[in-house]
Order: sequence, then C-alpha cells, then structure tokens
Amino acid sequence: MRFKSIFFYVLPVAASLALTSCSDDDSSSNEPSYNIPSTYTFERDGQSTVDFSGQTTRLKMLLEFDAYSKNKAGFPTFDNNLVLNMFSNTNNPFSEEALNTSGKQLRDKTAASADYFASNSVEAAEIKASFDGLFTEMGQAAANYATTATPGTAGSIEDGKRLVNGKGLEPNQAIIKGLMGACFMDQALNNYLSITVLDETKLANDAGTLEAGKNYTTMEHKWDEAYGYIFGYQTTNTDGTTKVYFWESYLNTVNGNPFFEGITDNIKNAFIKGRAAIVNKDYTTRNAQIAIIKENLSKVGAVRAVYYLNEGKALLSGDNTQTVKGFHALSEAYGFITGLRYTNNPAKNTSYFTAQEVKNIQETLLGGTDGFWDANYTSQKATELMETIAQRFGFTVEQAIHEGGSH
Repeated sequence: MRFKSIFFYVLPVAASLALTSCSDDDSSSNEPSYNIPSTYTFERDGQSTVDFSGQTTRLKMLLEFDAYSKNKAGFPTFDNNLVLNMFSNTNNPFSEEALNTSGKQLRDKTAASADYFASNSVEAAEIKASFDGLFTEMGQAAANYATTATPGTAGSIEDGKRLVNGKGLEPNQAIIKGLMGACFMDQALNNYLSITVLDETKLANDAGTLEAGKNYTTMEHKWDEAYGYIFGYQTTNTDGTTKVYFWESYLNTVNGNPFFEGITDNIKNAFIKGRAAIVNKDYTTRNAQIAIIKENLSKVGAVRAVYYLNEGKALLSGDNTQTVKGFHALSEAYGFITGLRYTNNPAKNTSYFTAQEVKNIQETLLGGTDGFWDANYTSQKATELMETIAQRFGFTVEQAIHEGGSH
C-alpha cells in the first residue's frame, strides 16, 4: 500500500526487517550470516530454550477478569473484592488453581518497568491506585446493575448488558485496555526490551552462562518474556482455528487494515531475528529489532484509540438510547489512550505522550457536563483528540478508521 513505507520503515535500521537478503547476489547485504528460524523456536542440545510461562499466567489472569466483568448473568452476585483480588492475586481469586499458586500477579508488574518507573515511584504508585479505583467503580456499578444508568448515576445500559459509571465509562474496558498498556506493553517495551536491562546480562550471555537449572541465558529469557506479553497465550476454537488475545488479537485487527498491512509480521519477525541475534551475540542486530518492535507495537494502540473514538462518536446523538450505544467504543478508546503513556519512541526512548498529556486527553474526553452523555461536547472533543493522537504517530485519522481484520 502507498503508506507502508512511511509507517513501518522510517528507522535507519529498517533494512533488517527482512529475514533473508533480497537476492542471492546481494553481496553488500548487512544480513547476519547465522541461521534465523522462520518461527519463534530456539533450542540448545535438542531442548527448547524458550520460556514465557510467567507472561502466559498474567495474560490468563486478565482474561479471567475480562470474562467475569462482562458476564451479565453474574452482575447480581458480582463480587468487588474478588476482582480486586484478581489484580493482586490474593485470597485465591481465580478458577484455575495454577493461577492462584503461581506467585504471579498483575498489580506488581503494572507501571513497573526499569526505563520508565525505576526512579519514578510516585507516578507508579498513583497508576496502581488509579486501577484500584477502577476496580472499585466496577463493583459500584455492578451493585446498581438493576438500575438503568443516568448522568451522574452508575448502573447498567443496553438492557443490563453493560455496566458504566456516572459518566458513562465502562470500568471493565478502562481496566482491560489500560492494563494491556500499563502492564503488558510497559513490561515488554520498557523493561524486557530495555537495552540497559538486557546489557546488564551481556557478560553472562557472551560466556554462554545458563541460569541455574535452566536451558537459557538470562538475556535469552528476558527477550522471551517480552515476546510472551504479546504472543504468549493462544487457545483452539471448536472449529480448529486458533484464538489469540489482547495485543496479538489487536495486532491482527490493525494488520487487516490495508494502510497498516504487514505490522504483525514486522513485530513477530523482529522478535525472531532479535532472539537469534542474542544467541549469536550480535547486539547491533538485536538493538535494531528492539527499535522495530517498539515503534510498531506503540502504533497499534494509537490506531485503535482513534478507531474507537470515531466509532463511538458516530453513535452520539440527541437520542439517549442511541447515544449510550456509543459508550462501549468510547470506553475502549479511553483504555487504549491510557496505554499511550507506555508506548516507546525508539529514537528517544520515551513515550509518545507524557503522563500529563494522557491525563489531559482523558479528562478532556470525559469533560462534558454529563461525561459521555453530553453528546455534542463528546463528539466535538473526540474529533479533536483523534487528530491529536494520529498526528503524534504520523498517520492520518482516515487511515486509522479504515476497517481492519477481526480480533
């Protein structure tokens, strides 16, 4: 497509996206001489060296909250303490015992990356507290599920299908999409793919020193953990097709938009190539793949934020019944906007939007007299915010709102 060369190959290192040289006689190619597998499969002495089990566990934890918080039949008995416990993995909140005994949790990995929060404990604590507040709001809305929500009063909308707070925001969408950014993206891009974090293990990787009782070096494992937050959990549908979740799911959606076609392969291939580079102690190639992953994954949430702002805005009108149908999309947008704080511009190693800018965007979006119910205000501001987000990432609103694949 005519825009792909702008979107996905803007970095000087972009030539390394391809896994093989363009032609057999390209003697000037900078492609590495070692083997790069076609899938994320790496072995040592015939045994796999790949391990992202901790990331799979956290994805499954958020997935269980997702299912619980959307269960209309469960709203009458919704347990607010249970969902708070799901965040911190306390008091055995999960139906799968392996999750309860895993020693893993979502809360301690939220806003906890080395690059963004190691010396920023105040903001990190505020972010965790903000999610605590959203879980509490979810419980308050559920407690009032039998009441149709109105401006200023939490409850249910669309015949009890969805729960919203007094401004029309669905707390569960703010939580799910928000934690995709504050936990999964932040850990992947700003912790495990931090060059500083990886280089702390460089001497051990150079020496081929394996972690005690494991078949991988620490650097290999850190790279796997970043990969796991994006591609770490799949299930099989009854028809035999594969179902993917969270970032991988939305990657496929954005990839189905012709203006962003190829973004999934760009990220997945960079993960594969970077892992192979670590095995072969080629840190220049590794760093080039880090830049590709950071730029492309950061863009996915921004594209979906713009898409959902547009979708929600289109449903707002003077008809209250019609207007509330837009709250779901606007809430998804709100959650993806949260994630803009955890994006990473590889040219600067900083987020594309600062914490204050994200806060301003979200306050603006909900700033009408009655929150999302203030249809005219919300529609106007959504239009402005779509432009703000798109411009920062270098795409257009028209490109982002084009239909993508399913997710």
